[in-house]
Amino acid sequence: MSLEDPDSLNPALRLRRAARLIVLDPEGRTLMFRYDVPGREPFWVTAGGECEPDESFEDAARRELLEETGITADPGPQIARMTPEFVTVEGEPVQADERFFLVRVAEAAIDTAGHTALEQALMTQHRWFTRAELAEWKEPIFPANLADMIAQQEPGP
Repeated sequence: MSLEDPDSLNPALRLRRAARLIVLDPEGRTLMFRYDVPGREPFWVTAGGECEPDESFEDAARRELLEETGITADPGPQIARMTPEFVTVEGEPVQADERFFLVRVAEAAIDTAGHTALEQALMTQHRWFTRAELAEWKEPIFPANLADMIAQQEPGP
């Protein structure tokens, strides 16, 4: 499990608690969403998002999975934690506390009808990536070590 030192969090930035979902289809491919944010290079991220106030990471993972993919599933145990600093798509610099959950699904079908207006505007594509594609993709993928995170959990290509 990748756990970063929580004492290294930047107190000058708002803490953004988020649940991230590594969704794997029966072929071991990972679901990723492409963001096209004006003024920024396009990038790909896993499903997931910010926790509501007083919401657990596990509850946020369930909610985000349903909202972003239409899938109802147990997110399973937390497999990793990261605490990056970044600028949100709304332009706010934050200190993130991101917890990652691995979800295996029976089919590579998703429903994006639950996307918010902002997600509909900025999440322009989704696709299923093999681990090799994650490692070689020309556009930024977050987290950058996603292929390694999956390899630690899932044997195979």
